Amino acid sequence: MTTMPFPARDYVPVLAELTGAFTEALRTADPAAAVPDCAGWTVTDLATHLGNVHRWAATVVRTGEVHPQDFAVGADGDLVSWYAESARLLLAELAVADPADPCWHFAGTGRTKAFWFRRQVHETAIHLADLGSDHVLEPAVAADGVDEVFTAMLPRVTRWHAVPRLPGPVTLRATDTGDVWTVHPGEPPALGPAAGGASVEAPARDLLLRLWKRTGPDPRATGDAAEALLAAPLTP
Repeated sequence: MTTMPFPARDYVPVLAELTGAFTEALRTADPAAAVPDCAGWTVTDLATHLGNVHRWAATVVRTGEVHPQDFAVGADGDLVSWYAESARLLLAELAVADPADPCWHFAGTGRTKAFWFRRQVHETAIHLADLGSDHVLEPAVAADGVDEVFTAMLPRVTRWHAVPRLPGPVTLRATDTGDVWTVHPGEPPALGPAAGGASVEAPARDLLLRLWKRTGPDPRATGDAAEALLAAPLTP
């Protein structure tokens, strides 16, 4: 059982904190350093990607309509300043947006602007981890990120990947927040009632990193269905 998603406006201060942490980590990072969990990317590539995601999301929130992605455009000058400006543009649009207004997005939840408040928090949290920051992600925020994977990404997984094949239901438990999700086989798999059998247990942040195929501590997994779920690509 979960209490997510949070009210849309509750994500704004979290996003401000995370983008601020990314900006500060970027100041001391080597722009040419490789990003281990993003094959072929350097720190410059990572920051350019995230800054462009912020700018793209800001445009979508402002217009409510689908907008072409152009992630090849980067900083003309200082990368840190360009990224910080990207974050400010996004935060400014979210500050004046009505979360209930209709808005395009790519996932499997209601088509309102509320989606982008949540999505940009978790986009930033994952890429902050990619940057190697020691910023502490609140367990409740990390659990909300896990919930986003199952309620927003998994219903539309075939946009990016083949349908994950699970031999049975899998129950995931965030050991630090008490949140529980049970994923049942289907086309695609979906959340359902509690069931016995396979299970995955870890702190919420570790679950989140694993679901996004990032390096982190191994969760405690039992059963073939648990291994199948952890191996399957579930996110873009």
